[in-house]
Amino acid sequence: MKHILILADGMADWPVEELGGKTPMEAANKPMMERLSSMGEVGLVQTVPHGMNPGSDTANLSVLGYDPKKYYTGRSPLEAISIGAAMDLGDVCFRVNFVTLTEDEPYTEKTILDHSADEVSTEEAQELLEVIKVAFGDEMKKFYTGVSYRHALIMSQGSTNVSLTPPHNILGKKVTDYMPKGDNGDFFYEMMVKSFDLLKDHPINLKRKEKGLRPANSVWPWGEGTKPELDSFEDLFGKKGAMISAVDLLKGIAIVAKMESIDVVGATGNIHTNYEGKVKAAIKVLEDGADFVYIHIEAPDECGHQGDVRNKVRAIELIDEKVLKPVFEYMQSHGHGFKIAVLPDHPTPIEIRTHTNEAVPYFIFNSENQTNCSFAYSEAGARESGRLIEKGHEFMPYFLT
Repeated sequence: MKHILILADGMADWPVEELGGKTPMEAANKPMMERLSSMGEVGLVQTVPHGMNPGSDTANLSVLGYDPKKYYTGRSPLEAISIGAAMDLGDVCFRVNFVTLTEDEPYTEKTILDHSADEVSTEEAQELLEVIKVAFGDEMKKFYTGVSYRHALIMSQGSTNVSLTPPHNILGKKVTDYMPKGDNGDFFYEMMVKSFDLLKDHPINLKRKEKGLRPANSVWPWGEGTKPELDSFEDLFGKKGAMISAVDLLKGIAIVAKMESIDVVGATGNIHTNYEGKVKAAIKVLEDGADFVYIHIEAPDECGHQGDVRNKVRAIELIDEKVLKPVFEYMQSHGHGFKIAVLPDHPTPIEIRTHTNEAVPYFIFNSENQTNCSFAYSEAGARESGRLIEKGHEFMPYFLT
């Protein structure tokens, strides 16, 4: 029996006025999801434990079968491991975003416009990060280039006793009440303020403005954490697993869980990603002996953060057409017994442009045990089903068995 899980990041939502009161899942043309869910099981799963932050880190750990209350040590260390940054005991890692702030006010009066600086390219970000390294890096503070706007800082003998705010949580708000507090707060504050002075007129940003793109005019630290340790996925579940994602966080989780992490050329983490390449990679790793593959698609989440209704609907349709359909058709034609699960990790409602912690809708299709399910695969349909997996980390053993 082969198992394929398609994780549509941030796909769940609230009703949107622009969509006539429907959610993006309800508005999307997703015939494969509707077909397979009608022959399977629809329900809800509480991926984010109550009392924990509804981040992609806690939610994806949970979906993969790891209780965040036991295993979670912070987001950025998982990303750092993915990009090859070594961490020692006592080190603390921080995510460093390139963001776009308004330009005219004093720093603490500025408004955060974009947590990703219009998804600044990795090549542009690498050049900008060199400026930050020169200004703020030393033997105790080392910066590492990630993908697009996502980068890392590792502090030797650092501290997690600090209050830092995820930038995607405060889009459109003044940063006044969200400046760093706690240990090393003064350093982070100085780095943020001075980074604006260093970056606002950088040639890269001047060119971006000429093209109508938002400048990457400040760094924003968050996501503090210490070196993570996860039990092996194969030891936990008896399945050889693989991860396919464009996002460092998911790659890092896979590496720490001793799963195979597969890079796909052209996989971007946004709606313009290499869907076909991800499917080909999934098929190949299954043919090569993997029992389980986790196909992570970031696009719905990014569209949710941008407040982009049209593209969030389109992202769901593309997942249905370019990922679920060919995966199902391949599995069906090759005579394997298989299960497919589709679910988001958390909602990213268009209305508020950040994550929430409601239970998310899932469906499971089992080629060897097809049923007749009358519940639509949507937020409302999953609620109507009455099925709820209250502890998210119990979803994976349920799916695999």
